[in-house]
Amino acid sequence: MSEERLSCSFCGLNKLQTKILVAGQDAHICDQCIEQAFSILNHQNKSEEISISSETSNNLTPKSIKSFLDDYVIGQDYSKKVISVCVYNHYKRISQKIDLNDNIEIEKSNVIMVGPTGTGKTLIAKTIAKMLDVPLAIVDATVLTEAGYVGEDVENILTRLLQASDYNIEKAERGIIFIDEIDKISRKNDNPSITRDVSGEGVQQALLKLMEGAVVNVPPKGGRKHPDQNFIKLNTSNILFIAGGAFDGIEKIISKRLNMNAVGFKNSKLKSVVNSDQIVKNIIPNDLKDFGLIPEILGRLPILTFMLDLDSKNLRKILTQPKNALVKQYVKLFEIDGIKLTFDDHALDYIVKKALDFKLGARGLRSICESILIDDMFHLPGTKTKSLHVDKSYIKNKLDGLNFSGLKEAS
Repeated sequence: MSEERLSCSFCGLNKLQTKILVAGQDAHICDQCIEQAFSILNHQNKSEEISISSETSNNLTPKSIKSFLDDYVIGQDYSKKVISVCVYNHYKRISQKIDLNDNIEIEKSNVIMVGPTGTGKTLIAKTIAKMLDVPLAIVDATVLTEAGYVGEDVENILTRLLQASDYNIEKAERGIIFIDEIDKISRKNDNPSITRDVSGEGVQQALLKLMEGAVVNVPPKGGRKHPDQNFIKLNTSNILFIAGGAFDGIEKIISKRLNMNAVGFKNSKLKSVVNSDQIVKNIIPNDLKDFGLIPEILGRLPILTFMLDLDSKNLRKILTQPKNALVKQYVKLFEIDGIKLTFDDHALDYIVKKALDFKLGARGLRSICESILIDDMFHLPGTKTKSLHVDKSYIKNKLDGLNFSGLKEAS
């Protein structure tokens, strides 16, 4: 058949009327029909994603969310309960049908988590995003500065969320942003100064409109290196913000507040509470204000929860119980190389004891496990070794040659 007589099997256009005519086994399709088919498929996929997200949120309950968190996060029952209720209410809010006769508007409830390093703040945010199948952007507040200064603009937070959602705007507008190290942008000084606080209070001011909800012009490739790019408009009204920080030294602020009005016999009772390891349980938003967060940003983070230091019992569970437990991860790594890795119970207890000495929380467990197994992970792959058993004496021999004193002092 001559080229002039070839035509699209769908719309009937001949080859001369099309840019491209793709040949199949017994049919042809033109570029216009391909574009139309792609548009239909793309629209269908977006509709399915939204319906699946709505169906998932409708089947959620606070108990089911906490139950899912329990599979991955050990301890921190109070924080998991608070986060579960917050996420449940948030997705009820964005999935509610608009009633013209009802003028009640449910406001967004963002969260701030206070707790030492290695207690599970980031892990909770990751687990929530995994359960809901929504895009999650984890950003570090320490790199943010006011517009015009060296560093990243606040709008780059939304660029990360767009990237996590493959630039699907509808999906991004239902996502979660976890702002880590938010305590590092605290106001440096209450006294007015001629020196600008470009990575402190200025960043907090810039975050206000994002957290409350606004249509923001987002640079799809980041702000400053691509000045000629077209901006994407993103509505942050339905984006859940979770902020976390260690707030090192907050205990002194809480102690001062608790002892302020205590006199006589009550003072000794109060001091016993203040001096306990769980002093952070008494935290209130005003303590964060005294630490250096401005009142406006605290108003946009209305839900305050705390993370407690992990004790030996919880650290022991972290090693073996969660679905992503450290021991399970290392067993899997060795299994890929055909090596069966086993741990003695006394060995696991010793790892926990060392982690408590370093005061690094769950991250300390991984540091110790890496130090113990690094030589084996280097030498054993490719050899005839088929099993490796780790006991207490084996760990002692490995750790005796390492100097952890500097790590302990730094913590």
